[in-house]
Amino acid sequence: MSTLAPARNSSSADISTQSHPRGGGSGWWLYVLLGIGILLLVGPFIWMVLGSIKTTGELRQVPPTWLPQNPTLSNYTELLDRLNFARFFLNSAVVAAAVTAGNVIFCSMLGYALAKLQFPGKRILFAVVLGTLMVPAIVTFMPLFVLVANLNLVNTHAGLILPFLVGAFGVFLMRQFIGGIPDELLDAARVDGAGEHYIFWRIVMPLCGPAIATLTILTFLGSWNSFLWPLVVANTEDMYTLPVAIALFATGQQETNIALLMAGSVVVILPVLIVFILLQRYFTQGIAMTGIK
Repeated sequence: MSTLAPARNSSSADISTQSHPRGGGSGWWLYVLLGIGILLLVGPFIWMVLGSIKTTGELRQVPPTWLPQNPTLSNYTELLDRLNFARFFLNSAVVAAAVTAGNVIFCSMLGYALAKLQFPGKRILFAVVLGTLMVPAIVTFMPLFVLVANLNLVNTHAGLILPFLVGAFGVFLMRQFIGGIPDELLDAARVDGAGEHYIFWRIVMPLCGPAIATLTILTFLGSWNSFLWPLVVANTEDMYTLPVAIALFATGQQETNIALLMAGSVVVILPVLIVFILLQRYFTQGIAMTGIK
């Protein structure tokens, strides 16, 4: 009995050595780099929130102050009092919701067709979709505006929504995710007499929760924060979206009211932050399961 004890101690020591390899403490530099990265990422947002409760004079001080000397909410009250906030917020919400819903539906449909259906020209169509990802958006800006103008959609909600109902990235994202669904599952449904419409809405879409959440976050973020297109298409104040209204309101002829811009930026980013917090778990799953690194 006594001769077995050293052997046990020796084996446990070997296991301990294997589970805790030498040099494990040398990874401290990784935590330092991650900490610096977090500061660089979160720092501008903290500066924006703190700047929104400062005065314009304090924001222009040299050297700048990190914490506000005299915190005030006057920037928010002025923003809400002088700005038709409800109207601009409604415009942004309608445009962002419509664009997001359109991308979720139409990108999913095209992604399903490219992933699971067989038809002539399928590979060519997918190559065209991938090719449009390489074209900068600014290149298509003027042709798109001319098209919208010829259709008499300038200064309308349709002009703000229709050009962005489908995106190449969304099609690629949904195609990659739907491609991972087993063909046997869909074939079994076809054997039972289910049509493609039923298969898409009752089988495929319920399985695409992570991908849909990812597409929802990215599309809502892009549409809600869109500035250049609404600035050009919306000609009257009643059609302004929130980012355009805040930028035009805070930018005067003499100088820019930086404090108002800070407060407006905080107001604009809150809906996006709420959507991301609600869907972040599915967003992570969608990125991991579609093979996007």
